[in-house]
Amino acid sequence: MDVEFGVPRRMSALTEATSSDGYGHGREVRVSVSNDRTGAARISLGTFPTPVERAPRLGAALGMGIDQLWIKRDDLTGLGGGGNKVRKLERIIATALKGGADALVTTGAAQSNHARLTAAAGARLGIPVTLVLAGEPGGPAVGNLLLDGLFGARTRWAGEAGHSALAVLAEEAAADLASAGAHPAVIPFGGSNRDGVLAYADAARELSGQLPGESVSVVALGSGGTMAGLAAGLGTRRVLGVHVGAVPDPRAVVAGLVSTVTPVPVDPGTLRLRTDQVGAGYSTLTEQAAEAIQLAARTEGIVLDPVYTGRALAGLVAAVRDGDLGSDTPVVFWHTGGLPGLFGHREAASVASGAPEEEGSA
Repeated sequence: MDVEFGVPRRMSALTEATSSDGYGHGREVRVSVSNDRTGAARISLGTFPTPVERAPRLGAALGMGIDQLWIKRDDLTGLGGGGNKVRKLERIIATALKGGADALVTTGAAQSNHARLTAAAGARLGIPVTLVLAGEPGGPAVGNLLLDGLFGARTRWAGEAGHSALAVLAEEAAADLASAGAHPAVIPFGGSNRDGVLAYADAARELSGQLPGESVSVVALGSGGTMAGLAAGLGTRRVLGVHVGAVPDPRAVVAGLVSTVTPVPVDPGTLRLRTDQVGAGYSTLTEQAAEAIQLAARTEGIVLDPVYTGRALAGLVAAVRDGDLGSDTPVVFWHTGGLPGLFGHREAASVASGAPEEEGSA
């Protein structure tokens, strides 16, 4: 019997898939697919449990109490540079494999962390990956884009396409693969579906085992699945989501995702959200996020990204200042990864501005 996080899992039969990555590498793939406590399929891609660390200097800089601030290090999930999408992909790809998939298609922005980790998962499993990304070809291969190519993913550029248009183009890419004899599975934007939500409901249980008692989790709200899973596992009042501008109606999106794994629908009004950190738009670096990135780096030696975790910490800072986070309740900041995105962001150099001059400089 396979055991994860101390919870027995019943094993299913091994799922055996034969695929080609386009280079003749690892043509025959034999992947063990197991079932978690809910009966959902899962494969092993990451390193868990991720650590929970005190952040005393960052907490002190924010005026928080001793041992009040903690960081859940989901940037250390292992695969492909790490990040929260690894937990989701363990379940989403397992479901795809059980359905006979031998190719993967997904969507995202040009610097999508989800796309990068889907590419890494495909490389690990020997399954070809097609990425349908917003933007135009010909730009510099930096950040996540560099890693997409390194992992062997094929990229289709979609121009200035929103999520709905990207979804349509992903289905077209899948149809092209199917016409060539493949059996593709389309992974939703951000890996946010029922399987992705279950992954973070499990992560909530993992946290409860590491940090018992009442705490409030603060997390970036992108496609919504990570916050939804935490809310399902911890309760809606114990999770504060910081909207990054990835979806037009974050409250409705998260409530809908939570409701995929709960017995009764969740009232969107019970969700705790901050929408004050979007700034000029999803891909922009806000002044608050830049300050938060600098603060985390210079107090804890931890690197955040401009789009997700930088905004999430900026939201935490604002919540402390306006009293939305109490002075006694432990606060857990979920570091969901995204380091490659920092190196791929056009304004990344400005984050390091104001650094102390080197000794001996004029």
